[in-house]
Amino acid sequence: MLFNSLTFVIFFAIVLALHHLPIGWRWKKLNLLLGSYLFYAAWNPPFVLLLWLSTVVDYVAAGRIAKSERLAVRRAWLLVSMGTNLGMLGFFKYGGFLLDNFVAAAGAYGFDYHPAMASIILPVGISFYTFQTMSYTIDVYRRNSPPTNSFLDFALFVTFFPQLVAGPIVRPKQLIPQFKKEHQATHPQLMWGLGLMTLGMFQKIVMADTFLAPSADAVFGAAESVPFIDAWLGALAFGGQIFFDFAGYSTIAIGAALCLGFSLPENFRYPYAAIGFSDFWKRWHISLSSWLRDYLYIPLGGNRKGPARTYINLMLTMLLGGLWHGAAWTFVAWGALHGFYLWLEKGCARIFAGKEWTQKSTVRLLTGLATFALITLTWVFFRAPDFATASRILLSMFGLGADGAPVLTTTDMLLTSVVVVFLFAFSWILRDRMVEDVVGRMPWWLGACAWAGMLVLIILTQGGGGAFIYFQF
Repeated sequence: MLFNSLTFVIFFAIVLALHHLPIGWRWKKLNLLLGSYLFYAAWNPPFVLLLWLSTVVDYVAAGRIAKSERLAVRRAWLLVSMGTNLGMLGFFKYGGFLLDNFVAAAGAYGFDYHPAMASIILPVGISFYTFQTMSYTIDVYRRNSPPTNSFLDFALFVTFFPQLVAGPIVRPKQLIPQFKKEHQATHPQLMWGLGLMTLGMFQKIVMADTFLAPSADAVFGAAESVPFIDAWLGALAFGGQIFFDFAGYSTIAIGAALCLGFSLPENFRYPYAAIGFSDFWKRWHISLSSWLRDYLYIPLGGNRKGPARTYINLMLTMLLGGLWHGAAWTFVAWGALHGFYLWLEKGCARIFAGKEWTQKSTVRLLTGLATFALITLTWVFFRAPDFATASRILLSMFGLGADGAPVLTTTDMLLTSVVVVFLFAFSWILRDRMVEDVVGRMPWWLGACAWAGMLVLIILTQGGGGAFIYFQF
């Protein structure tokens, strides 16, 4: 069920109405749980079984871990949980990728191996909910949080529909305690939640799908090299598209949860206003970057074991982060490039540490622009279907490609340029401010006009009803 569909609007209205009925809190939670299963089953009903399996295994495993004092027993149950979750993720998401690479490796050594074609359907959102449920058992294993005694609360934590398919990836401490007592939105929360949902729809339908997707699709879908300007505008268009698409989903999710009285963590904080790449990862897909930091980078040793080990840990984290996004070597290259950027940043930080001129506003702005440009280069690997396409576009971006016919119209160029400049400028101006503060300082009539304007543009454009980009991950 897509957020940007009439079906979801009707579904959410029913869920909201049921949530405000004068019934007990347990019944309201059951309504939310059943609604969440229905929301997920709208894509492919059999895959609800995977949610059930993950829920039951992790609830039982965490309970056994908490009760046992024997390290071997606790480790065994942790392995059961991680094996189940990573096993499902590995089979459904990486099974075909691993098989293809095995066949290619066998062919390189002279073995002509032709296995039966695997037909594996990727369950939507599996990367998100497996990470979320694993964080629960890992936290219980580390004694960072106690297990919940309510299976209903845990099941709702796993399947809570606003963030089930594409995050934010919520930690147990952030959501499970909210289910212990009744939550119902106040009037200000309901209005703010509906406003956030409108903003998210505007980001997805108008900004991503209508304004930017045509330019990105034209450039990355070109069979031949494209001109220098087309290549840059296509990459910039995709950088803006994926931000508005994914930030739009997160904004709708946070708004929908708030309408029900629940709070979800922010997932984006003006990432294109980042000054450096570590700053970018503190602002982009915050729930994933913090998850990778806490459950991968720090357990690997973080920066506690010397510079060489720090660099290795950074690269491993970014490589696995890239592979998490998709079962293709282009995503690994995307992660490797981000790892290299973090290496470069650390080296520059040592050289320029303590230099007062680095804090001047002009230098910070130029650093921000350089960060934005270099991040745009990485999006080429993220969007391109293969290395051949990525190579053609990158060569064109560096002025080294063959002369190609333009694929963007004058309208595409102007629209993309205006939106990208607006995105960077808006992010830069508001980089250290919260949306709530900005809206709170507006005159009520200006906020009402902005809300009405977004609704009008959503209705006029309507979009193509396309799925959110991160659904494929």
